[in-house]
Amino acid sequence: MLASGSGTLLEAILADGIPVEAVITDRRCRALEVATEAGIPAVVVERTDFGRTFDRDGYTGRVVAELRTRDIDLVVMAGFGTVMPKAAAEFPGRLLNTHPALLPAFKGWHAVREALAVGVKVTGCTVHLATEEMDEGPILAQEAVVVQPDDTEESLHERIKEVERRIYPATIRRVIEGTLP
Repeated sequence: MLASGSGTLLEAILADGIPVEAVITDRRCRALEVATEAGIPAVVVERTDFGRTFDRDGYTGRVVAELRTRDIDLVVMAGFGTVMPKAAAEFPGRLLNTHPALLPAFKGWHAVREALAVGVKVTGCTVHLATEEMDEGPILAQEAVVVQPDDTEESLHERIKEVERRIYPATIRRVIEGTLP
């Protein structure tokens, strides 16, 4: 599992009984604590450059090398904050991602903000196979979330995360069981 944040997706996946071999983060975050408390090896492959000079391919190579030392079959991104297009080529059909919108709408980092800005009545959560193109991979699962008239970016995103914490583990399980690609 690749994570960058609070670890709530990791908690949901573990609560569903899905085996997690390792957690890799790109920064110090609560997901490391969740992994450690669950007895899962956790590694920080720290990203120190967030500017234009960031060596995305070099960083991706470090993460992929860490995954390869563990002989990982399936890679699950759970709020991982670094886009790594080349990782999809290293794990074709075996790199899952989740996105806070109903793809193909609202690709990219600000999906919830953009959905609110254009006034959609429904958005949602998508689980998809990651490819080298951001938010372009085959869709494995989606669920709609109704936008409330008083929604803020934070309130809407939290309701989307509630759906995500339910459909992501279910989708991962189906991939592991072979009922999804």
